[in-house]
Amino acid sequence: MNTSRLTLGARVTMLTLATTLLLTAIAVATAVEASKSREAVDAALNRIGPVRTTSEQLMTKVVDQETGIRGYAVSGAADDLQPYRDGIVAAKELTGQIEAALTDRPDLRDQLREVTTRTESWRTAVAAPVIAAGGRGDLAGARALVNDAARQRFDAIRAAVVTLQEGLRVYREALAAEARHSSERVVVLLFIAAGIVLVSGIITLVGLRRLVTGPVTQVAAQVRSVASGEYEKPIVMDGAPEVAYLARDVDAMRQRIAADLAQMQRLNAELELRASELARSNRDLEQFAYVASHDLQEPLRKVASFCQLLQRRYAGSIDEKADQYIAFAVDGAQRMQQLINDLLAFSRIGRTSEGFTEVDLDQVVADSVAQLEYVIAKTEARVTTDSLPTVWGEAPLLAALVTNLIGNAIKFHKPAVTPQVHISAERHGDEWRITCTDNGIGIEAAYAEKVFVIFQRLHAKDSYAGTGIGLAIAKKIIEYHEGRIWVDTDVTTGASIVFTLPVQPNLASLAGAPTEYRPGQQDLPNASPDASAKELTV
Repeated sequence: MNTSRLTLGARVTMLTLATTLLLTAIAVATAVEASKSREAVDAALNRIGPVRTTSEQLMTKVVDQETGIRGYAVSGAADDLQPYRDGIVAAKELTGQIEAALTDRPDLRDQLREVTTRTESWRTAVAAPVIAAGGRGDLAGARALVNDAARQRFDAIRAAVVTLQEGLRVYREALAAEARHSSERVVVLLFIAAGIVLVSGIITLVGLRRLVTGPVTQVAAQVRSVASGEYEKPIVMDGAPEVAYLARDVDAMRQRIAADLAQMQRLNAELELRASELARSNRDLEQFAYVASHDLQEPLRKVASFCQLLQRRYAGSIDEKADQYIAFAVDGAQRMQQLINDLLAFSRIGRTSEGFTEVDLDQVVADSVAQLEYVIAKTEARVTTDSLPTVWGEAPLLAALVTNLIGNAIKFHKPAVTPQVHISAERHGDEWRITCTDNGIGIEAAYAEKVFVIFQRLHAKDSYAGTGIGLAIAKKIIEYHEGRIWVDTDVTTGASIVFTLPVQPNLASLAGAPTEYRPGQQDLPNASPDASAKELTV
């Protein structure tokens, strides 16, 4: 198999598979050895240990039997035989326990049977005759039976028990050795597994360096050359097929970028030309709007003056139709004058500038309220503000903005409802967000963008006076100050106009106090009626 064209994924898969198979085999072997070790330890601790203890107890019970026989041979008392009888029962039970624990060792079971056989032989040759002689009252004969031959028989029992215990000891040591050897083999297997993992890691690192890291570094260097401006320099590389594919794709992208860049340069040249033409056209249009509005003032003023003169001199002198026509002419001339004035104001924004200065919005609101004194008094409107910041801007334009917003809020109030206007400010990052909220008729969400279009009206002129340019002027003023303005459509009661102004680091505090403006007074006292607000009235 040609391994030089194997993909990186195939190489990694083969290495992972081989490593997994080896580690699986080692894991199985480790599990087998650990199981053997655990079984050996369990046998040594939980079977052979208790069996040795039981063999010692068995010897004790056999000794109890001999002691009972000796006592009975001396005294002839039946009570002295109780240890003998108890010893027989206990020895039988202990023998059964030992035999059950040695099912896998026939040699040790044979040694146990040797103990049992010699014990039975002692009982037949010594214990039974002593008990029979004592039962006949022949204590001398009973004592005569407890002689050297009897002791030799009992010593044979002792020797058989010692042999059994020695066999148990050897068996236990063999189990311990097996457990130790299994543990050693487990350690060896773990070292082998660690070596396999280490070798696999080294192979992976070397392979990644040769097939991935090195080639990718070469591609990155070539990409940096392209990024520095060498768009015509091709990207080539040898490495793993995946990385080679990546290099080809990057080179294809370079070719597309080079082509797009060339096209973009052509389009930029065209765009700059058109932008220059558009800027010149905009300047011409602004100049035309300004000149046209300014030049229309004089003839329109004459038309309006003569119409008003006709209305005053000939009202009621001709007929009702004539009076109506003259009234139409006067109204049209006055509205045209208002449209021209608004258009002049709109065209002047940004064309003539007094320069940006520190502008106290609290003072701007106070001046606007004073300017709207008649309307506020007529409608009994209530204008309140929170603490407003000092901003960097053009004071006359910001004054026109605030006057426009307050005037609109009062103009579009609900019938038989006292207008209430509230202006608040809140800092959001690097900008002030200022909100003008009222309790008027509101603005539907569908018209939230439309209201900022020049000469755009949402109501008939008979319902609400105006030219429909007020919010367009407000938008242009805010954009001139690098801010944004919009209608908060989440407000369902009344209208809420929000605009932003940039924060100046040295003018970032809200130093003023909440203020309430009420109609009906002539001056603006400085005293505060309560701890939270001062009352400024017009």
